[in-house]
Amino acid sequence: MRPIRITDTTLRDAHQSLWATRMTLADMLPILPKMDAVGYWSLEVWGGATFDASLRFLDENPWERLRVIKKHCPKTPLQMLLRGQNLVGYHHYSDDIARRFVHASKRNGIDVFRIFDALNDIRNVEITAEAVKECGAHFEGAISYTVSPVHTLDTFIEYGQALKELGADTICIKDMAGMLTPFRTEKMVHALKTEIGLPVHVHCHYIGGMAPMNYLKAAEAGADIIDTAVVALAFGNSQPAVEMIVAALKESPYDSGLDLDLLFEIAEYWEAVRESKKLKRGVTSLLSMEVFSHQVPGGMMSNLISQLELQKAADRLPDVLAEIPKVRAEVGYPPLVTPLSQIVGTQAVLNVLTGRRWAVVPQEMKDYIKGLYGKAPGPMDPDIVARILAREQPLAPDIRPGSLVTMAYDDVAAEIGELANSEEDVLMYALFPNEAREYLTLHQEGAESAVFMMGEEVRTVTEGEPVDVNQIRELVKIVELSDITEVTVEEGGAKITVRKGGVFVAPAEAPSAALSETGVSGPVTAPVEAAAAPVERPSTWRPVISPMVGTFYRSPAPGADPFVEVGTQVDEGQTLCILEAMKLMNEISAEEAGVIRDACAADASPVEYGTVLFYYEPV
Repeated sequence: MRPIRITDTTLRDAHQSLWATRMTLADMLPILPKMDAVGYWSLEVWGGATFDASLRFLDENPWERLRVIKKHCPKTPLQMLLRGQNLVGYHHYSDDIARRFVHASKRNGIDVFRIFDALNDIRNVEITAEAVKECGAHFEGAISYTVSPVHTLDTFIEYGQALKELGADTICIKDMAGMLTPFRTEKMVHALKTEIGLPVHVHCHYIGGMAPMNYLKAAEAGADIIDTAVVALAFGNSQPAVEMIVAALKESPYDSGLDLDLLFEIAEYWEAVRESKKLKRGVTSLLSMEVFSHQVPGGMMSNLISQLELQKAADRLPDVLAEIPKVRAEVGYPPLVTPLSQIVGTQAVLNVLTGRRWAVVPQEMKDYIKGLYGKAPGPMDPDIVARILAREQPLAPDIRPGSLVTMAYDDVAAEIGELANSEEDVLMYALFPNEAREYLTLHQEGAESAVFMMGEEVRTVTEGEPVDVNQIRELVKIVELSDITEVTVEEGGAKITVRKGGVFVAPAEAPSAALSETGVSGPVTAPVEAAAAPVERPSTWRPVISPMVGTFYRSPAPGADPFVEVGTQVDEGQTLCILEAMKLMNEISAEEAGVIRDACAADASPVEYGTVLFYYEPV
């Protein structure tokens, strides 16, 4: 008998894949002791997008969340997903921050670190792998599986060997897009077991429906561990249901030995949670099945649909799906996993919506092409590289990308100051400064009373009760989607003003010293009473129009060229501004040489598709 071991992903990947990472700690608590009693190899509970989602959407401290789960699950090892040098963020962090984050994660309850790099670039795994071994945790090295002309069994085995040399305790085949097929699975597991010799863990998303067959062939080929989720959060973009897999392997050499009655009891709890929140089940649709053609992972697909809906262009999804393989080929066939899935997908969306391929290029895509995310798996289109980098040189192959990030922990700690009460708070700020500052500010001990004012409605928050950040977000929505021009929150000696264009914080006695939530200083202007009269402009002036819905910023990036002011002469291709949209920073460039005659959008203000940003006069 060689029983298969099982990792449960319900508390991390499953709800990230199906519930947009909105599972709260309150949802988990009642059932944690029973999940701990199942006998899983591990519970995946942390990492991925759950860290920033806790701050952004749930008003929960991710560190406290981990500690509470550990307290209620003392028997089962807790596992997290770590994006190599990206940690739980979307770009590289310094070696110092990376090491401290791993040690803090172990200290707060993580036992198993599944570490992957989107490009399978071993240099991006080195520091976090070393840190995991330093703190005595289990290092599971993950291979990002994909299909392309440059990804072969030999390249995967070569990467697996590199992970072993870094000290990996297990090797994971990470099939994030549901692209594995049963006989590929069998061949890959057998090769890893034979040539690498470490225990093999197989992680498949259901998406196109192959995952259960993949698991059976993986077990037959010698795999040791597989990933499943409770049935209420299984299938579709998630993993196969644990109840189904356990039942299927009964009376076989791979019988997991898990108690089906206990599993169904746990399933009933999660089904009740799902129904109470009116959340959909995981479903495999025709679009999902077509993953074997378009190769777009389920999470990326959901994001693309959301992006297009935001841009009022949902009908362009087929065009975007046709564009993604072209973009991917042009930039060296990166696996479509975070953050490369976001970068490639957004570039495809921009190419389709603007009607001009590679006319708008996010800074993140430029950084990838430059080599700052790591080495591309295959050669890039030289014309695209020349067009995007212009006179810049790509990163030399002997330079590890993470070594270029010089963020020092002590500097970050000094910046957040007394708001941080622990190393965990400082690390939270280092990874997500805006969200962490907002959370830590609203959860200071002994917070003064606060008053929410909207029209004639007044609600007082009692002394010591923290302001709910979700209420502020709701106020933002109300302001943006209605005729209300302003809502003010008074807290202690400060005012938080929610107004069209952003959230402003200022001392109560000095309203002119404002700070937007984006960190851009500027005056607090009075609410607009009436629409301004139309402005007559010379016929020679031409508009620069926003190609998407987003947030307008005058400065392209920290340390970039000075703001483009009225009267500035610009060259063709010169960056005029950036639009933050679809989670990326997208530079808007001049289509021809000219002189800026009018700047129409306020810094850090939201703009719609078609909004005029500038008027210029060609020269």
